[in-house]
Amino acid sequence: MNTASFPRSERSMNRKVRSSIPRPTLARVIAGFLVTLSLGGCVVGPNFTEPDRPHEQRYVPENSAVIGSAGSSEVEQHVSMGDKLPSNWWTSLHSPELNHTVEMALAKNWSIDIAQANLAKASEGIAVARGGLLPQVDGGASGGRQSYGASFLGPEAFTFPTFSAYSGGITLSYDLDVFGGQKRRVEYAAADAQVQGEVLNAVHLSVAGETVLIALQIASIRAQMQVVDGVVASDEQNLALVKAAHDTGVATLMDVTTAQSQLDSDRALRPPLRQQLNVGQDALATLVGKSPGEWNAPNFDLDNFTLPQDIPLAVPSDLVRARPDIRAAEAQLHAASAEVGIATADMYPHISLSGGIAEQGLFSGPSGAAWNFVGGIAGPIFHGGSLSAHRRAAQDAYRASFAQYQQTVLTSFRQVADNLHGLSNSADEVKSQQQALDSASAALRLTRQGYSVGNAGVVQVLDVQRLQQLAELRLVQARTTRFVDTVGLYLATGGGLADSAVTAGQGRANGQDASAPVASEQAVDYGPSR
Repeated sequence: MNTASFPRSERSMNRKVRSSIPRPTLARVIAGFLVTLSLGGCVVGPNFTEPDRPHEQRYVPENSAVIGSAGSSEVEQHVSMGDKLPSNWWTSLHSPELNHTVEMALAKNWSIDIAQANLAKASEGIAVARGGLLPQVDGGASGGRQSYGASFLGPEAFTFPTFSAYSGGITLSYDLDVFGGQKRRVEYAAADAQVQGEVLNAVHLSVAGETVLIALQIASIRAQMQVVDGVVASDEQNLALVKAAHDTGVATLMDVTTAQSQLDSDRALRPPLRQQLNVGQDALATLVGKSPGEWNAPNFDLDNFTLPQDIPLAVPSDLVRARPDIRAAEAQLHAASAEVGIATADMYPHISLSGGIAEQGLFSGPSGAAWNFVGGIAGPIFHGGSLSAHRRAAQDAYRASFAQYQQTVLTSFRQVADNLHGLSNSADEVKSQQQALDSASAALRLTRQGYSVGNAGVVQVLDVQRLQQLAELRLVQARTTRFVDTVGLYLATGGGLADSAVTAGQGRANGQDASAPVASEQAVDYGPSR
């Protein structure tokens, strides 16, 4: 609320006008003014306006709906720009075991319980702040024995006897909140609850995403272990072939030793993979709220997952409403602006009303009703610059929150672009690795035939087999990467939570959009400058 400055002549005229108003009329005007302020108030500080949505039309320079080419035998993925991603996006992988595991994690994960409790706590903070807008009524009672001294009755104090008295009643106090400081505190509490609601959404998304990614990791490791088992079986076949050749005098003892060394080396590949598998299974048990000793993770098979063909992708202008972290940054910005309003209101007077009614009397004598009603005003005059400094600090915190919001939006765009690039490149990698595996398998078959007739040595067989083994392992990893990048894109676009954001007082992922409107830095009105 800004006070205008008037020329001296106008101020003199105003004094004359005021002096011409009869006292009862002036009193009624002042009373009416106070009632108006108490009902409507003048809320100082910034008011939010929603900023412009991003103007970008795409996430990556290439404007193609097809994401790479993985070959004729692989799924070709397409981007459906503007389509909605369902909140149960993991079902698009068509794995019943995965669906059940994710549902367990969302129901039993302790991190979600922590976030829910924090949201409930923040929601109660709204009720606490709203209580400050209402009159405060308290009751009390007292009793005791008392004797007055000279400070009360002067020289006649000794003539007043010692007495026992009691008092009991209620007191009422009410801050008119003329400048809206308490309303800004309610706004701050609501924004903080919105932040916690989005944190809950983010945890919900993180738990689902981590569960799916670990399940894919388990499936990939098991597929790699199957490849290693096949390689070990091939090594055993080579060793048997070399031993037979040695018995007939075609191969040397060195050939036998080399084949045995290759078999032992490939057998050593299995324990590290088994360790990775065990770590993934333990992590999955923790995600579903179990200890590794009481729950066994499913044996996920990579072949039982279906790579989604059509991928819904939010347009850039809608991404800011789809991601929980962006909505949380907006709510944090809202809280920062409310703090500016609180600091601004503290620079203005506080008008309060208080009153009480009580029954007072002597323990052995008469009693009667007593009451009081008081209006008061208190305003800052000199605080050593602390109030102005507090307000400037709140403004600086707002600017930091605004920059953090902008950075969060940019980071989200980068993450979407990274996953789009990853999907395209991993599709190309699958195609290349499949070609490499086909070539290596053909070369291994021909080399073994050549070795059996004496046209190739055992070292050549082992070298070609190594190429075939690496190509098969890399093909498994490349196929896994396509799944991982697909899930990463789902997570980067908000996991379908845009229409199921948690609000204060609601359960996870079943309410309306809890994000607050966000002010652009230029649109914020910081209120008076004092």
